[in-house]
This record gives sequence, structure tokens and C-alpha cells, in this order.
Amino acid sequence: MPKKAKPAEHGEEEEPLPCKQVKVEAAGGPSTLNFDSPSGLFQSLISPIKTETFFQEFWEQKPLLIQRDDPALAAYYQSLFRLTDLKSLCSRGMYYGRDVNVCRCINGKKKVLNKDGKAHFLQLRKDFDQKRATIQFHQPQRFKDELWRIQEKLECFFGSLVGSNVYITPAGSQGLPPHYDDVEVFILQLEGEKHWRLYHPTVPLAREYSVEAEDRIGRPAHEFTLKPGDLLYFPRGTIHQADTPPGLAHSTHVTISTYQNSSWGDILLDTISGLVFDTAKEDVALRAGIPRQLLLVETIPFATRKLSGFLRTLADRLEGTKELLSSDMKKDFIMHRLPPYCVGDGTELSTPGGKLPRLDSIVRLQFKDHIVLTVGPDQDHSDETHEKMVYIYHSLKNRRETHMMGNEEETESHGLRFPLSHMNALKQIWNSSAISVKDLKLPSDEEKESLVLSLWTECLIQVV
Repeated sequence: MPKKAKPAEHGEEEEPLPCKQVKVEAAGGPSTLNFDSPSGLFQSLISPIKTETFFQEFWEQKPLLIQRDDPALAAYYQSLFRLTDLKSLCSRGMYYGRDVNVCRCINGKKKVLNKDGKAHFLQLRKDFDQKRATIQFHQPQRFKDELWRIQEKLECFFGSLVGSNVYITPAGSQGLPPHYDDVEVFILQLEGEKHWRLYHPTVPLAREYSVEAEDRIGRPAHEFTLKPGDLLYFPRGTIHQADTPPGLAHSTHVTISTYQNSSWGDILLDTISGLVFDTAKEDVALRAGIPRQLLLVETIPFATRKLSGFLRTLADRLEGTKELLSSDMKKDFIMHRLPPYCVGDGTELSTPGGKLPRLDSIVRLQFKDHIVLTVGPDQDHSDETHEKMVYIYHSLKNRRETHMMGNEEETESHGLRFPLSHMNALKQIWNSSAISVKDLKLPSDEEKESLVLSLWTECLIQVV
């Protein structure tokens, strides 16, 4: 049960935000997640809490604990990842550091027990049994289909990358010391039981990753034990630790995390360069030279006042801007996210199917959640005109095997580009459930057919 930390004397410790706890009894029939839509998946993941309630009361604010008594859901969670899965995964070539870590918390410090090179299941099991070490498996969605299915839908729901890590901890042991992360965290308990401690105060909207908590973090604000089928959410910046109680079987949980580098500050940095560029084309004052030797001296009051004035000009322009020009965030998200979940060899994501679109065809967009439409300067020309183009990026050809694995491989962006004059026609396709090709807002029939043929070749539309 969650417990509140008692206030320290002389007001040294504030009252913690309450941790909502929900208990759900078995529902009689089989309990499964709803994969009909991204919003349906998230709603079923946090059920019985409503999505609106979650974002009003908990998101970025306080933890939420949902404890369930549902054998069908517990069995489903257990199927997501088991200790025995490591044997088959190691046979595929897993490496220490990249794919798997072996660690243990000893006297409040993390001790890494990794070997070099490939990870072998027998060695992992030996460290697990004899050294009471925790096995951390990175990004299991690369290999486990159902986690791919869950996280792909969550990336559509949040519009942000969603990663995961599996932690398998022996009885009577702890893998990591108290720490906090820079992501929103959802914990799904898969096997056994895990005892959690969340501390107050949290670090508001922390940005640093895995920063060690202070030596004296006080008493936990909340303590509880998760069982298979249970779910725990806590905001980024929440100091936490977990261990497997002694005398029980090992514990397995998966952390599903999102919203890293997805703040207002991030999007401001992303869009401000395009806003400055557009404003400078029209405002000669922004193109005037800076004072002589400004870069060689400390900032002078005149320069500060000048920059403040420019920022006010940009703010005024932003108020009347209908579309923000994203320079990196949209493209980066699409380039690195999971491809759509599919069963089979994935040919439906790489090979166009169905009828070839013609002028008399009716077409509709497919995989809309995996496509972004944005405007940017023509990347193929370096002249001073800087003509704008419409860019379409998609994740249909992304490789699931490299998802959330950093920069170990160069990632190629997939998509198309069109003249800015095609924007209205593209918006028609984006905003319609289905539309006739001949009704597209383009000057000629040839341009209409060429546009839909390009989209069809990339598997972005289909003829209905």
C-alpha cells in the first residue's frame, strides 16, 4: 500500500503529492489490450483510469499505481518477456553493453558485472544465480513482437519515441541504487513481485539522465509491491528504487518510457531558426551588421536591448503564423521511430499494392500516424533564393532492429518532396477519409496523377 512520508520537523519536508492507487478485480472474461487505435491501446493500458483523468491529474504531476487481480491479464503480461527468453536471444548474438547489462546494487552503489563481447546465456544465468545480479535487457521490442506492437501504438499516441528495458532480478536482490530519469515511465510487472520505493521530493521535470540521488534522500513517500498484471506510472524526475523481496521467485518488469527531449524548450529551439530566417527576409534590421568587435567584448547594454527588440518582433510574427517550421524534431522522430506493426515479411510496407491510381480513382491515406508533412528550404540548392519545399517523411521502411539504439548505425530518412504549390492538394488527402484524384487542387491532370502515383509508390496511399 502507498505510504506518505511524515513531514520533518520545522517544515523541512513538504507534503508529497499523493500516489493514486487503483485496485481492479477480475472481470470474468479474458482481459486483453485494445489495439484498434493508439488511443484505445493507451486507454486499455491504464484501465480503469480514463485517459482524460490521467492527463489532468497524473501526467507530469504525480505517480499512479494500478493493482489488478486478473489472471488473464497477468498471463498476457508474463508472455511479454520471461527469463527463459534470454536463452534464445543470446543465440542470435547479444553483446554486453549494447544489448544486455549485468549489475547489482551493493552498499547503495551500482556495480556493473559485464564481461566483454558476446553475452552467453550460461554466463548470464551463473551471474544471476551466484552473484544475485540483475539482468537488464535493452530495447526488447527489437525482438519481441508484442512489445513492438504495444510501443508502435504508443509512439502514435504520444507523438514521441517510446523505448523500453527489461529488468530481471533474483530474490533478495536489487539492481540499481536510488536514481531518477529524464523520461515519463510506465512499469509493467511481468513475473514475480517487485518492491518499489518512490521518494519525495521529486525533481520537477528533470532533464538529466540517471543522476544519482543524494546520499540522504529521506524516507520513501510511497512503498508498494507490484505483481504480474500491475502497472505503475511516475513522472520524470521521480527518485525511485526497486528490489525483489527475499524468499520469492525472481522478478521481471519492463519499463516503457517516453517524452525525452519533448519540452516546450525543445520545440522552441527547433522552430526559432526557421522563424528568424523568414523574418530576416522581410525585415532589413535583422540583416544589418552587429556592432564592430561585439564578439570580442562582454555583452553591451545596447546589444541586449537590440536583441530584446528582435525577440519581441519574432513573438509578434509568431502570433500570426499558421504553421511552425520544424527543422529537426519532426524528421528526427520519424527517422528513429518503430515501423508499423505487421505480421509476416512486411512487404505491405515496402511494396505498393492494389490498383494503380488514375485520374478517375478515389484514394485515401494509409499509415497516417507514421507520416509527417512539413515545410522547409530546398535542401538540394545552395543559392540565395532558399526556395521552400514540402517534405513528407515516413517510418514505413525503418528497421525495427535498430530502434532506440543510438547512433550505432546511420539512419536514412525515407520520404518525398514536392513544390510548395502542392501543399493544398496534399492537405486535401491528409484531411479526407477518401478523395477523388480529379478533385485535387492542382493546375493540371498530369500533376494530379503524378502526385498520387508518387504517394502510392511509397505505400502512403491506396485506391479504394
